[in-house]
Amino acid sequence: MHERLAALRAEFEEIQTKLQDPAVYADQRMMAKLGRRSRELQPLMKLIEEHEKLTASLKESESMKDDPEMGAIAVEEGNKATERLSHIEKSMEEYLAPRDPMADRNVVLEVRAGTGGEEAALFAAELMRMYLRFCEERGWKAELLDRADAEAGGIKEAVIRIEGPDAYGSLKYEGGVHRVQRIPATENKGRVHTSAATVAVLPEAEEQDLVIRNEDLRVDTYRASGAGGQHVNKTESAVRITHIPTGVMVACQSERSQLQNRERAMELLRTRLYAAEQERQAKEHGNLRTSQIKTGDRSEKIRTYKFPQDRLTDHRIGENFHSLPGIMEGNIGPVIEALKKKDKEEQMKSASPSPAPHSAADLPPSSVRHLRGQV
Repeated sequence: MHERLAALRAEFEEIQTKLQDPAVYADQRMMAKLGRRSRELQPLMKLIEEHEKLTASLKESESMKDDPEMGAIAVEEGNKATERLSHIEKSMEEYLAPRDPMADRNVVLEVRAGTGGEEAALFAAELMRMYLRFCEERGWKAELLDRADAEAGGIKEAVIRIEGPDAYGSLKYEGGVHRVQRIPATENKGRVHTSAATVAVLPEAEEQDLVIRNEDLRVDTYRASGAGGQHVNKTESAVRITHIPTGVMVACQSERSQLQNRERAMELLRTRLYAAEQERQAKEHGNLRTSQIKTGDRSEKIRTYKFPQDRLTDHRIGENFHSLPGIMEGNIGPVIEALKKKDKEEQMKSASPSPAPHSAADLPPSSVRHLRGQV
């Protein structure tokens, strides 16, 4: 534990030095990243400082316990210091769990209707709205990049880009199959139906993560659908990009201009290709998309929304949460915090594995050649 604490203290001191460097101010992205990490470590630094003071006090008390005049007071102070040290060490343990290096990355969140026909499409639309409301409450920026509406209402699929501190660190727990049990509005006999929607959460790739060659791309333009006025619906502003070597296809129609939609589509393509490369490199870190979506069957569930009982059950931690109307309005913070807590507990119990590569620079030489040769 002491080695890990020393490493975190060294990291904090290095960050403070960098924040004093005028050259860093020119890079707003780096400034924001360093600032966030500094704020994360500050509570731990205070705990370390208090721990050192109490340890010194405890040593002093030990040396004075046999003193005829001060011995009783020294023993009492020593007992108080020992008790406080125990609490501090437990608090410090929370910071020693391996931190996901992707935690502060932006997110591409995909929602798709799964098993259940019209009801699944309606539920998928409600999940999309739930995440948009959650982002709004957190002060995160959420952009709807693409959306395909179902004929009878709801959505077939939607792609959302989310930007904010700890976006991936929080939302990564949402990936998987979400099952719903309720009486649909179209049900005449009052029977409870079961349907499902799938959610995939991908950390947004950055430009340095991989190289995409222009000659490997096919770009198509078309008219955007849905609300947006005359400009959106009557000009070919929507963009669809296909990565020919892999067959991965992305689309964006959220922006007014074709150029802006192309930029957003390229970000989405980069993210999906990056996730595919992670899958190839390390199952424990890279199987983000396939392990979350699977087949979309309602039996492969991470969570069930039981409307008749007003209860959400997360099957990974075996915990129930009530007040479904509030949850569907975006109040999923308690669920996410419970998952984070369980995740930390499990990490502390097991030895931390070697981290998988997270960028092209971190990959072995053969992997970099693979990236640049195919992507």
